[in-house]
Amino acid sequence: MVAELISVGTELLLGNIVNTNAAFLSREMAALGVLVYYQSTVGDNKDRLKEAVRVALLRSDLVILTGGLGPTRDDLTKEAVAEQLGLPLVEDEETKRAIAAYFKDQKKKSIPENNWKQAMVIQGANVLANHNGTAPGLLIEQEGKKIILLPGPPNEMVPMVKESVLPYLKEQSNEVLYSAMVKIAGMGESAVAMEIEDLIDKQTNPTIAPYAKTGEVHLRITAKADSLQEAKELVKPVVKELRKRFGIKIYTEEESETLEDVVVKLLLKHKLTLITAESCTAGLLTGRIVNVAGVSDVLKEGFITYTNKAKRKLLDVSKSTLKTYTAVSEQTAKEMVKGAAINGDADVAVSITGLAGPGGGTKDIPVGTVYIGCYANEKATVKHYIFSGNREKIRELSVVHALDLMRRCIISNYEK
Repeated sequence: MVAELISVGTELLLGNIVNTNAAFLSREMAALGVLVYYQSTVGDNKDRLKEAVRVALLRSDLVILTGGLGPTRDDLTKEAVAEQLGLPLVEDEETKRAIAAYFKDQKKKSIPENNWKQAMVIQGANVLANHNGTAPGLLIEQEGKKIILLPGPPNEMVPMVKESVLPYLKEQSNEVLYSAMVKIAGMGESAVAMEIEDLIDKQTNPTIAPYAKTGEVHLRITAKADSLQEAKELVKPVVKELRKRFGIKIYTEEESETLEDVVVKLLLKHKLTLITAESCTAGLLTGRIVNVAGVSDVLKEGFITYTNKAKRKLLDVSKSTLKTYTAVSEQTAKEMVKGAAINGDADVAVSITGLAGPGGGTKDIPVGTVYIGCYANEKATVKHYIFSGNREKIRELSVVHALDLMRRCIISNYEK
């Protein structure tokens, strides 16, 4: 099945909001084995919307529109689709009752008159209940094509997709789809692609789809079969081969697990305490770690030592080290991580010191130079990196590599 996504809203074209809906729907379609060949964004203009729908129906089996289902005059998605399909809008009594119930639950004394516009639906459409708002979704089947209209707010759209759209699309296929996930840290997309080029070239079923993240690459392996067990058996040898090729670089095979989740899980498993010491990242690493539930049992404290004075005062980095080697050096990173561990009485510590730019670089220490230290089992390890990109990307890459270095140090020092 070939799908097309149409995002509706002038605010998207103006860049006032980020289009997270398209990213979410693309991921969900990929997991179902639905091919998304086209995406487009259209402003709140009926004629342009009609044209976008007309073109989409010529080249795609499934057209999903998000946005433009609100109560205001510039919410025109239903009207444009109805006109393009040659169908009238009719009042839906169930939706009307749902709107009244929603406002009652919100303890509103009156319902704005324009909200009743949302009770008008395209004739013959299946109405998709909205349990988080007043705009229902619509599903229309016409001449072998499927058109789905969804509300724009993600807190309404995402639940509706999970509750109604995905079960419907799964029923449309006689085949069962099964996906596995392999997440790799510390490698770029091009490096990963080179490692699996032969697998990609000859793939048919299952398929491998790479997704690049900052400092990470996620590989989704998807198989189609007549049964779930058969699909799982098709995926197994591919995952086994990926484990063989990437080894320790694979940090998880769980869909929802993050790198920081894995680090905290390892710390909890081995009953280890953690301290962070950050310079150029200024708390960004600690912020990632504290997102994980249960981290309060392992994280003792975090030092932000942005200046040389702070490094000396809080982490016991020697004045001679800073003068001889500078703050951005292997020696400084090592003294930072040792000082953090000893002063904070922690089992594991991590340090980051670097030059994120945009200015300040030299021939010997260019922008993007970062040293990351990890202290575990009374041993300090320091890694040197030269990252490319803007200030934000260099800092984010530093955090990812620091998390990955911690993961590796814990495994090598505490895993039997």
